[in-house]
Amino acid sequence: MEIENVTNVSEFLLLGFMYEPNVEIILFIVFLLIYLVTVLGNALIIVLICTDHRLHSPMYFFLSNLSLIEILMTTCVVPKMLANLLAERKTISFGGCFAQSYFYFFMGSTEFILFAAMSFDRYMAICYPLRYPTLMTGKVCVNMLIGSWIGGFLSVFLSTVLKVRLPYCGPNVINHYFCDSAPLLHLACIDISFIEFIDFIGSLLLLLGSLSFTAVSYVYIISTILKIPSAKGREKAFATCASHFTVVSMGYGISIFVYVRPSQSDTMSMNKALAIFSGILTPLLNPFIFSLRNEQMKEVLKDVLKKLTSRIKYN
Repeated sequence: MEIENVTNVSEFLLLGFMYEPNVEIILFIVFLLIYLVTVLGNALIIVLICTDHRLHSPMYFFLSNLSLIEILMTTCVVPKMLANLLAERKTISFGGCFAQSYFYFFMGSTEFILFAAMSFDRYMAICYPLRYPTLMTGKVCVNMLIGSWIGGFLSVFLSTVLKVRLPYCGPNVINHYFCDSAPLLHLACIDISFIEFIDFIGSLLLLLGSLSFTAVSYVYIISTILKIPSAKGREKAFATCASHFTVVSMGYGISIFVYVRPSQSDTMSMNKALAIFSGILTPLLNPFIFSLRNEQMKEVLKDVLKKLTSRIKYN
């Protein structure tokens, strides 16, 4: 496919939510609060895991990195969205648009690979509990984490390079609140079927590949848990996987519906609504899911709150 660089577009117009100014102010307040709670909640998880020795295990090591990804992914999108909600001209530069798109999907791709790594960690912990400390060493965990980041980086690199080199002659209006892949791609003044196919195959391999690995891990996990003789033992084993399974189900369910389709031009409004769930609301919910459904995390959080309360009381 030969591509000539005849781009005339220097910036893109993000339609966002297209509401009245008064409504956009309300949306600004709502999304600002969501963003602050998301950042603070995920940052709290990172701080607790880094500072409390009870959380120095592979599971929490991966969880802290998941929280970091959630912070970075929402920061790729929400600050610019908030600025545009208050601006008369809701624009983003050509380079800024592609940078936003790349880093958003880079973080999202890394997250899905990390889900697979976390499921493997749970598989090792439940299926091989006696060998778990020797198998899941610090070096192994770091290598798995590095592999997740490299895999996420490479999974969207080729597609982004191809999109940047496309000619964009106008119009420059993106029917979204951020530079999502599909609406951005459909602004190119050239046949995009080949790059749509590349996107489809990339999404298929990433999402279904990591989901298959996660599903197989959970099949072994569940079969092992069901063999545990005591009901209390089974309940405890299930509890260590419940938070991860909940987050994985939400993440894969929305993303597969939105991105694993050959063409996405006919459902932009639905994609926009679902992107709010996957890119804004899911990172908000993750800290609550992991903290409220994890007994060890709740114990650490209670201890921290007790220490803070006692310091305030005596000061």
